[in-house]
Amino acid sequence: MKFIVSSSQLLKKLQTLGGIINNSNTLPILDNFLFELTPNELKVSASDLETTMTSKIEVESEDSGEIAVNAKLLLDILKTFPEQPLTFKTEGTQLEISSQSGKYALAYVSGEEFPKAIELENPSQTKLPGNILAEAISKTIFATGNDDLRPVMTGVFFQFNDQELTFVATDAHKLVKYTRKDLQADENTEFIMPKKPLNLLKNILANVEDDVLIEYNEANAKFTYGDSEMVCRLIDGKYPNYDAVIPKENPNILTLERNSFLNAVRRVSLFSSKTTHQIRLKMAGTELNISAEDIDFSNKADERLNCSYLGDDMQIGFNSKFLLEMLNNLNAKEVQLRMSLPNRAGILSPLDGVDEGEEITMLVMPVMLSN
Repeated sequence: MKFIVSSSQLLKKLQTLGGIINNSNTLPILDNFLFELTPNELKVSASDLETTMTSKIEVESEDSGEIAVNAKLLLDILKTFPEQPLTFKTEGTQLEISSQSGKYALAYVSGEEFPKAIELENPSQTKLPGNILAEAISKTIFATGNDDLRPVMTGVFFQFNDQELTFVATDAHKLVKYTRKDLQADENTEFIMPKKPLNLLKNILANVEDDVLIEYNEANAKFTYGDSEMVCRLIDGKYPNYDAVIPKENPNILTLERNSFLNAVRRVSLFSSKTTHQIRLKMAGTELNISAEDIDFSNKADERLNCSYLGDDMQIGFNSKFLLEMLNNLNAKEVQLRMSLPNRAGILSPLDGVDEGEEITMLVMPVMLSN
């Protein structure tokens, strides 16, 4: 088989697909890209068994065939070429690449062993703009857990109905609920997406305004966008009832400039205990006092911020790492922290910087204050 392709276009496609490939694979074939050539079109696939990603690229060719090529070696050589047409040609057991300045031959194997992407039977489907899907992923994925004993919490929960689309992530210490009331699905459905394919989609779709078609059944989901598609296995299990942990009555309302709050928490947290990362928020009138102490090393910090506060004077403790992650993932100028009691979760939400129909609720569990 023989084809001619633009070096930069091929590199761009392969770098995206390369994100699927693990550093160490149980099956040697998974170290490869699968090339499937038909006249004037090359289909390239990468897989880690759980997720398979495929992309198509225009080439000059009259041939057909399929081979598997070592992904790392191919990416490394393509990165060194300036933009130019490259000719790929199979010779015996080698794939020969001809550039303007030289020839390079790398071994290939038959593509027959390469795992085929799962075909979804009777899938339900929803369409939404790529950049909105990317935003929903980036606003939630940081709150997912890493505990393999609770696999449902290691992914993002997709909950679609005919009124809104909701995306939820939690690790039991923090929770993020991202809702789009301006988008709907034809039928009620819910599934849990694993983290790895979501991270890839987040990067790929960040600036894509075209619609992404999401097809799903009980076991798998498929995302189709442009000339690419991704099929992945869903996380099996029932997602916890997240609505039950969101406090409904939160009379104590703290309103702050996000950047000032973020920088103050960042500074004060440097002096907190390295094991608990605990900081103390003390609210009274129009003043917020943020403090931290590391008794083991005799470090302490105390900072005052002007704020708007409605409610009873109170003190509450938070893990500063969780608070910083949440504040970093908001684009708002002003944020609101709503609380009820020092032992109940605080709810952080942006007051501006959100699209019409977009809602973001972030929940952070308090830590017990040591006096």
